[in-house]
Amino acid sequence: MLFSLLDGSTSGMIFAALISAATIAIWFALAPARPARTVTSRLDGFVDRSDLVDAADMERSFATRAVAPIVHRILQALGSLLPNRNLEKVNEVLLRAGSPGNLGPLDYVGLRIILGAAAGVGYYVAMGHSEPILVAMRNAVVAVFAGYMLPKFWLSQKVKKRRTEIARALPDALDMLTIGVEAGLAFESALLRVGDQWNNALSQEFRRVVSEMRVGVPRNEALRRMADRNGVEDLSTFVAVLIQSNMLGVSIAQVLHTQADQMRIKRRQHAEEQAHSATVKIVVVLVFFILPSLFIVILGPAVPRIAKMLQSVTVP
Repeated sequence: MLFSLLDGSTSGMIFAALISAATIAIWFALAPARPARTVTSRLDGFVDRSDLVDAADMERSFATRAVAPIVHRILQALGSLLPNRNLEKVNEVLLRAGSPGNLGPLDYVGLRIILGAAAGVGYYVAMGHSEPILVAMRNAVVAVFAGYMLPKFWLSQKVKKRRTEIARALPDALDMLTIGVEAGLAFESALLRVGDQWNNALSQEFRRVVSEMRVGVPRNEALRRMADRNGVEDLSTFVAVLIQSNMLGVSIAQVLHTQADQMRIKRRQHAEEQAHSATVKIVVVLVFFILPSLFIVILGPAVPRIAKMLQSVTVP
């Protein structure tokens, strides 16, 4: 009767409002109850807790938080003095060394400059001020050169050690890859399994290859980058054979098995070569270190007697 007393438009609006209110009431009735907010969560809305965001950073040492960034900026500024072409070569060497200390090319160049300057200044302060000026300058230049070349020698040793580690681990890694592929795993999954089982330079490279393939790099390109990045002859040979087998459609398991046998034979031959060269190295140590010591111990007590006898002999 109420709707009959109103005109058509008014009654329609009232009906729509009632339907909307009923819908909202039903939604609130069936909606899940919101969890009660704790005191801490309510206080977070009123208190500015931005100072607690970096609480983990504040727990670190002062040298890590304050000194390390300053040193990093200084190294970057000094390293930027080197031409870009040389920086690319330095970056390649650092990659072959495994990026020790997470050093970049600018950091490495800056470190060499700082060590060279520190060696020269340290020598002059410690010993050079008491020597003639020309001698002190000459020795300071030698100290600067030694400090500047020390990181290069250290990096070359890192590269050599990492290459040896990769060459030694490659045959066993190929055996594990062969077992994984023959068991039904895909090549990428077998690489990842080997990378998870070990923690050496080769397993790190395998994990990097898998990461590159996951972001869209083709398999052959990722393998080729791994070979170029490390510069190990055996690894480059394995990658070349694997890429060729992919292009020709040869079974990967058969290729891995053959390469593992060849790498194992080559490793045994290298060990035999090292064993044969040990005799020459032992001769050098024997002649220059062991025999003089034996002569001193055996003939030493007799030398005074022989000298006394020679002095007592009279020449007619």
